[in-house]
Amino acid sequence: MAKKRKACRECHYINEPDNQTCNNCGSSSLTEDWAGYVVITHPEQSEVATEMNVSEAGGYALKVR
Repeated sequence: MAKKRKACRECHYINEPDNQTCNNCGSSSLTEDWAGYVVITHPEQSEVATEMNVSEAGGYALKVR
C-alpha cells in the first residue's frame, strides 16, 4: 500500500510521505490527516492564493486537521 502524502499544519503545503519537514516553510508539523487539494500555479495572480496566504506555487491542502 502506498504511503499518503503529508500536509503541513502551518502553511498547508503538500509534502512527500518521507519528508520530516515542510519543503515550503520548514515546519516539522506534518500530518496525513488532510482534505481537499488545490494547485496554485501563479500565486501573484490568484485570488485563491491571496485568500489562503500562499506566495509559492505548488499543491496545498484546503483543510488540515
